[in-house]
Formats: sequence, C-alpha cells, structure tokens
Amino acid sequence: MEELLRTNNAVTISFVEALLGEAGIIFFVADTNMSILDGSLGFLPRRILVHADEIDRARQLLVEAGLEYELKR
Repeated sequence: MEELLRTNNAVTISFVEALLGEAGIIFFVADTNMSILDGSLGFLPRRILVHADEIDRARQLLVEAGLEYELKR
C-alpha cells in the first residue's frame, strides 16, 4: 500500500474515506490509535493508504474533489 495523504484534519479524513469508498477504492487509515499517545488532541496525523495499483486513480479523484493540496508529494 502507498500513502495517499497524511493529515490530522478529521473532516478531511472523513471526506476522503467517503470519496474512496464510493469509487470502490480499497483504503486503510493508519495511525488512528495514535491519539492515545497525544492525549486525544489530534496532534499526530493519520495516513490514508491505498493499493499501489489504485494510487493514480485515487489521486485523480482527490484532485477532482479539490483536495490536491492534501496529496502526498
């Protein structure tokens, strides 16, 4: 799996989950339990990972949704 984006913005994560889910792209949100380490303050970013063969499609989907600034470079 490859990293699509990394953010600590819960709204962005939820939106991207919905976009990927509707498009049928399998993804994984990593580091969701890291909030235990930062006291549930949301300082540590979460990563959204997708399969390598779907990364280009997922990136294009985020660009079309206006989230190109969130993409991992």
